[in-house]
Amino acid sequence: RCKNLSVSFWNSYWMLPSDVCGMNCFWEAAFRYDYMKTHPSEKMHLAVVACGERLEETVTMLRSAIIFSIRPLHFHIFAEDQLHESFKGILDEFPYEGKVNYTLYPITFPTESAAEWKKLFKPCASQRLFLPLILKNVDSLLYVDTDILFLRPVDDIWSFLGEFNSTQIAAMAPEHEEPRIGWYNRFARHPYYGVTGINSGVMLMNMTRIRRKYFKNDMTPVRLQWGEILMPLLKKYKLNITWGDQDLLNIMFFHNPESLYVFPCQWNYRPDHCIYGSNCKAAEEEGIFILHGNRGVYHDDKQPTFRAVYEAIKNYSFGDDLVHSLLQPLELELQKTMHTYCGRVYKVFIKQLTKSIRDLYARRSKGR
Repeated sequence: RCKNLSVSFWNSYWMLPSDVCGMNCFWEAAFRYDYMKTHPSEKMHLAVVACGERLEETVTMLRSAIIFSIRPLHFHIFAEDQLHESFKGILDEFPYEGKVNYTLYPITFPTESAAEWKKLFKPCASQRLFLPLILKNVDSLLYVDTDILFLRPVDDIWSFLGEFNSTQIAAMAPEHEEPRIGWYNRFARHPYYGVTGINSGVMLMNMTRIRRKYFKNDMTPVRLQWGEILMPLLKKYKLNITWGDQDLLNIMFFHNPESLYVFPCQWNYRPDHCIYGSNCKAAEEEGIFILHGNRGVYHDDKQPTFRAVYEAIKNYSFGDDLVHSLLQPLELELQKTMHTYCGRVYKVFIKQLTKSIRDLYARRSKGR
């Protein structure tokens, strides 16, 4: 793999010198491009749930998915009715080049318990639990929170579906790498997966398997299917859960650990991975692949490193040179954040982004 790629590569951008990853990066990018051309695949499906003031954040996430992805994308956007026209107006102006489609859906919950599900944790957040039941014709799906930013092609996390063994139905990252600062292992009043629990902000699902599976549980000796288990879980644990639907997923995979594929922390990199000191070793080595700005860090001054990445992608205009319009000004902004713990490791925020830009231009050059 191409590591230690200098973020100052634009100084000799087209030269591809050996000390800036050299021909290895070029051939890796070219190989991936050729592979995608000779191994056509169905489009990738990405779902997001947007309520309240999440329009801009969601659009920025979608922009980040479009920039680098190789295969066609279909966005499934679940949003409050008053947001639909705004989404449509913005998305219809995106230069998709025929590679991106989208469908807008209303927020819907089971009729008999809609009010209870809607108020669980944050408004509409628990909608994700019902995606396998709503999107009945979608075989596999990547769900992400609105505060996600893709720093490499969606294709690369989508490829984990091919690594699932016969029992695995979904993939998520651990909630924490360091148990000493973990929330679940210190405070949870309910079962949770593994040592530190899992975070559901990035959730890859084989929905066909989810719909077919019968889940072990602690409510009945009888195994229950996805649509049967959700409400009983909520009734049993609603007084003991803090993070809503994520807690319910933790409970479910605690009882069915063989069903979960766990991917490394750089696929769901959050403030907890750096605000107390760097504790995502995979990101230190290869960079951040997916940035998760939970706790509202894109919109306040508490974690300026995260906000800088968000602002850079939000303000980038499709078609502009990614080096001079996104990467170079972003590095300058990140250097201003070195007074924070996350800022001290700011290079992990652009290491993979730099490589993704290099790969993108290599693909374009190859396709000429």
